[in-house]
Amino acid sequence: MSKGRGFRRNPPSFEMQQVPWSALVPWIALGVIVLFAVYLILDGFYVVDAHERAVVLRFGRYRPPIVEPGLRFKIPLVDEVWKVSVEENSMRLPFGTVDRLNDLVAEESTLMLTGDLNAASVEWTIQWKVEQPEKFLFRFHDPQDARYAERVIRTVAESVMNRLVGDYSIDEVLTEKRTEIAEYARAATQAILDKYDCGVQIRGLQMQRVRPPERVRPAFEQVNASLQRRDQLENEAKKERNQRLPIALAEADKLRREAEGYAQRRRAEAAGEIAALMAQFREYQKAPSETRRRLYLETMEEVLTRVKSQVVFDSQLQNSVLPLLEIPSETRP
Repeated sequence: MSKGRGFRRNPPSFEMQQVPWSALVPWIALGVIVLFAVYLILDGFYVVDAHERAVVLRFGRYRPPIVEPGLRFKIPLVDEVWKVSVEENSMRLPFGTVDRLNDLVAEESTLMLTGDLNAASVEWTIQWKVEQPEKFLFRFHDPQDARYAERVIRTVAESVMNRLVGDYSIDEVLTEKRTEIAEYARAATQAILDKYDCGVQIRGLQMQRVRPPERVRPAFEQVNASLQRRDQLENEAKKERNQRLPIALAEADKLRREAEGYAQRRRAEAAGEIAALMAQFREYQKAPSETRRRLYLETMEEVLTRVKSQVVFDSQLQNSVLPLLEIPSETRP
């Protein structure tokens, strides 16, 4: 509109009514109560994940049992809930060997002194798990250091491994004693943690890399080659022994059976001869003179049958000329 034809309309005015504070107090109190109720509801329920267990402290004191996974309720402003992860953890030791900058740094951090005063580079992996959350929290819980328990376990494991490696020679550490060292290290680490009563269980310990230092590695490789050659020769000797041993055992068994058969035969023959002699003895007891004559005649018959020519002298010819006997030509010189 133009200014000449326009007109000015004043807006209607409203007067603000004054609300008394006494009327707002119930609403403010109701709002505070609702907010407090919401806080209690939110604070009273909590969730424990599948890989966690919870410990409830009532007025600062442990209240068993251990809370299992799921939606749980606690008394607000009275109960305090601490959650602990019970999943299996793994550490590569010694500390700092995974994220290595260069081989020299890694080797220096893994060197250990063996029983024969040699150095070996030893790396291993340890698996641990919280089995008793209440003991773990009361021993190793540090709100300002989430890795406090891991540092304690790492220190114990490294001290145990250094001690065990020092009980073996370099050859044993590098070859046949690795599994034995790993088992002893797991048991010794578990024993120390049990003394702490911390609720931690060592689930496994594996030797990852055990090798000589870089400077002496070529010499150790030559030693390993000679050991492999020795093992090869031992295996060949065992193979030869396994081939020859059954043959020798069979031959020995054959000779043993032949000897047993010969012994049985000789025992039978001896028994037969003894029986014959006993029969003759019984006959001799019945008629001594006849038996003696018969034995004499049988013996002379057996002897004389073996002689080709015989010369018989008459025992009654005494102080007389011996008759000339015709000696066969074949017996003459």
